[in-house]
Amino acid sequence: MVRTLCRGQQLVLATHNPGKLQEFEALLGPVGIDLVSAAALGLHEPEEDAADFAGNARIKAVAAATASGLVALSDDSGFCVAGLGGAPGVHSARWAGESKDFAAAMERVHQRLGDSADRRAWFVAALCLAWPDGRTATFLGRIDGAVAWPPRGGNGFGYDPMFQPGGAQATFGEMDPDAKHAVSHRARAFVQVLACCLG
Repeated sequence: MVRTLCRGQQLVLATHNPGKLQEFEALLGPVGIDLVSAAALGLHEPEEDAADFAGNARIKAVAAATASGLVALSDDSGFCVAGLGGAPGVHSARWAGESKDFAAAMERVHQRLGDSADRRAWFVAALCLAWPDGRTATFLGRIDGAVAWPPRGGNGFGYDPMFQPGGAQATFGEMDPDAKHAVSHRARAFVQVLACCLG
């Protein structure tokens, strides 16, 4: 049975990514959950060596919960392109290198995709809640769309400027943050977190 979260409870977000922190603050603020990042607590980043998003999310959440003694929330997400066999997928961050150069990562996607007529793409998010005693709960969200080139917009982060969600004219990079949060892969997983865990 999944445990509940209480309004006013503090969670540690198992990330050092300021973009993710900003998105989760927007999602958690209205429901009264206080958020502190792993970076603010000085927690180390564990090696993410699982084969899928859910496994990597679990690694991060368990490490943060164990180190902090708080309930931890983690996110592992990525950009997947059908014409690249689902790549970069779980390696999305690695394609940007140690410098987190997502402009170069997007160019890499574009170069590898070439003239392929298959422009289908999707974002996946796995959210994991972990308690200090080792119990975890994982939730998955996905949004489908297409690769856009050249990248458009300066909002969001990562591969957002080259992803156009299905039924939309704008890329994630062009969308107002509230509009993106309403439909994103992360928001879809987060709805499940709230439905199962918010008491």
